[in-house]
Amino acid sequence: MKLLKSIPLLGWIVIAIVLGILLGPVMPAWLGGAFLTYNSIFSGFLSFIVPLIILGLVMPAIAELGKGAGKWLGVTALIAYGSTILAGLLAYFVSRWLFTASLSGGGLAEIGADSGSGFTPYLTVVSSAGDSATEIVLPPVIGVMSALVLAFVIGIGLTSFKSKVLFRGAIEFRTIIEAVIRRIIVPALPLFIFGIFMDLAASGSAVTVVTKFLLVAVVSFALTLVVLTTQYSIAGAMSGLNPFKALWNMRDAYFTALGTSSSAATIPVTLASTKKNGVSDSVAGFVVPLCATIHLSGSMVKITCFSIAVLLLTGGDVSFSAYLPFTLMLGVMMIAAPGVPGGAIAAAAGLLAQMLGFGEVEVGLMFAAYIALDSFGTATNVTGDGAIALIMNKLTRGHLGTQAQDPSDETVEAAPGSEAEAHTLAH
Repeated sequence: MKLLKSIPLLGWIVIAIVLGILLGPVMPAWLGGAFLTYNSIFSGFLSFIVPLIILGLVMPAIAELGKGAGKWLGVTALIAYGSTILAGLLAYFVSRWLFTASLSGGGLAEIGADSGSGFTPYLTVVSSAGDSATEIVLPPVIGVMSALVLAFVIGIGLTSFKSKVLFRGAIEFRTIIEAVIRRIIVPALPLFIFGIFMDLAASGSAVTVVTKFLLVAVVSFALTLVVLTTQYSIAGAMSGLNPFKALWNMRDAYFTALGTSSSAATIPVTLASTKKNGVSDSVAGFVVPLCATIHLSGSMVKITCFSIAVLLLTGGDVSFSAYLPFTLMLGVMMIAAPGVPGGAIAAAAGLLAQMLGFGEVEVGLMFAAYIALDSFGTATNVTGDGAIALIMNKLTRGHLGTQAQDPSDETVEAAPGSEAEAHTLAH
């Protein structure tokens, strides 16, 4: 039992993919139907909870940004958002250039209930009523875009009216949502991904999908290096430092993040590495913990590359006009993404379904691909934080003063040891 608990999420995902590919072709129809039933229930629950995830994460994130500091917090958040969006745009254009010829018409469009695998779920969970007697209707309490707009309205309102009661409620609601992600969605993912690859293997598409996704993984990793080089070239030009030397000084943070897959756990190392580049204590202490939760350029690269790949495989629309709104919204979701394994892709699942038209299989593939490269994305995120710290150090001349914290703002103390406290400390 201790051995099983010691296996990380990535290990379980790899086991699920391998077993799904191996067992899919020999799986009895009755047992395959049971796994697809599980997948339908999980997918239905995910569709139900995604708007609540958006509301629970974005709303307090906006409120905290308004309560945390003066103008330098806004400047830092704007730089982090811009860096994340530019990373996404770079990944989009490179993916269109490299993947269009090799992935277009990859044969995923037919995967689903009539995929030819021979498996049929015993019941399905849907968001709207249909004609089947085996359907369970579980409609979301609010739409994805409605949840996003409502989160902005309430979050901005909380920054204006400084309601301690409502702010505490938003923080506690986020604690519930983070618990759902940490204790229900993430533990349920391996079996969900097993069912997807079992179905793909039974229909003869699994090997093709895995082979083509390996190319996407290599390109994603290469792009994270390009993003870091670009970030430090800009930061180096502004601060007068050699960008490659500054990037090399961040190596401890990069490799620590590879091992921990956690931006929050890497904060002490990121702080020490950032100070090696001459960033003042006050700027480093302000920027690094903040950017650990709002700057996710590496995660943006991964989600963009793999979503473009899935769209090409399924014959979806990859035009710039169709994808740009998704990129802009995804940047917001990255700012609010919780610091748990798979948290960023869980937060993005609603946008993938609402704006790109992803279904159960496509979302499952995104979860598997994202988690497989989670540590590299995290390493890119935290190393990029050092570049933003360099830029902020130049803009502030190394002195944030009292602008970094407005003592008149009302704050809410989370319960000691709670997930809300951990999230607040991460900021």
